[in-house]
Amino acid sequence: MEASVRVRRGRRVRVRRLSPLSVNRLVPNVLTLLALCAGMTAIRFAISGQFEYAAFTIIAAGVFDGLDGRLARLLKATSSFGAELDSLSDFISFGVAPAAVLYLWTMVHLRSVGWAIVLFYAVCCALRLARFNTQLGAEPAPPWRSSYFSGAPAPAGAGLLMLPMFFSFEWGEWCEWIVRSPYLNGVWITGVALLMVSTLPTVSIKRIRIAPHLVMPTLLGIGVMTAFFTTAPWPTLICVGAAYIGSIPLTIRASHRMRLAATAAAATAPALEPAALAKPVSPSAPATGPAPLSPSLGEATTPANDWRH
Repeated sequence: MEASVRVRRGRRVRVRRLSPLSVNRLVPNVLTLLALCAGMTAIRFAISGQFEYAAFTIIAAGVFDGLDGRLARLLKATSSFGAELDSLSDFISFGVAPAAVLYLWTMVHLRSVGWAIVLFYAVCCALRLARFNTQLGAEPAPPWRSSYFSGAPAPAGAGLLMLPMFFSFEWGEWCEWIVRSPYLNGVWITGVALLMVSTLPTVSIKRIRIAPHLVMPTLLGIGVMTAFFTTAPWPTLICVGAAYIGSIPLTIRASHRMRLAATAAAATAPALEPAALAKPVSPSAPATGPAPLSPSLGEATTPANDWRH
C-alpha cells in the first residue's frame, strides 16, 4: 500500500503532501521559526529574572517577523503554509511571550488578578490575529480603509506592552515604584489589549510612500535612529513607542477625511442614463457581444497575503 494512503473505517483517504521547495523558498519560513524561537527564549530569560534579555529577544522576534513576509514576496515564496506558520509564530512571540514576561516582572504580585489581566491580553492578541487572517480572503477593502491597520498589529502591541519595562531599565532608580506598579501596569495592559481588538485605524509602515526628494533624508534619519539604538536602546524605544501612540489621532483624522472624500466622490459620480442602457440597436448593425469590463472597474483583485498582523 502506498505511503500516502491511509485506511479509515474501510475508506481510503489520500493524504495531501507538500510540493518540494528550493532552499531559497524556505528562507522566509526559517525566519518565521527564528521569530518563534526568540519569543520562547524570552520566556526562559524572564523565568531566570533576566528581563532585559527577554525584552531584547522579543524585539529580535519583531525584526524577524518584519523580514519574513517581505522576503517571501521578493522570492515569490508566499504560500498558505507560510501564512499559517507566521500567524502561529506571531501569537507565541507577541501574544504569549510578552504576557508571560509582564506577569513575571510585576503582575505576579496581584496573583490571580494579575494572571487574568495578562491572559486577557493574550486572548485579545489571538482574536486580533484571527480577524486579520479572515480579512485576507474577504473582498478588498475601500482604499481609505486599506491604507491603515484596523487596531494595533501584534508586534506593535507587544512593543507598547513593554514600554513600562523600558522606563524601568533606563530610569529605574527614579521611577521604579511607578513604572513597576502592578496596578498601573494592569490598566496599561488592558488598554493595549483593547487597542489591538479595536477598529481604530493605526499607521501601516508598508503603505507609506516616500517622495523621491525625501529618500535621502529618510535614509539619514534611519541611520541616526540606528546609532541611537545601539548606544541608548531604551530611550530610543520609548521615543518610538511615543511616536506610535501620537500617530493614532493623526491616522484617525486622516482616515476620516479619506472616508468623507470617498463618500462625496461616490455621491457625485454621474449615474448611467437608463436610455443609454436600453439604446436600440440598428438592424443593419452587426451583432456584437457585451462589451467587456475594464480590469480597473469590473475586476476585484484579491489582496495579497502580506503576512503582517
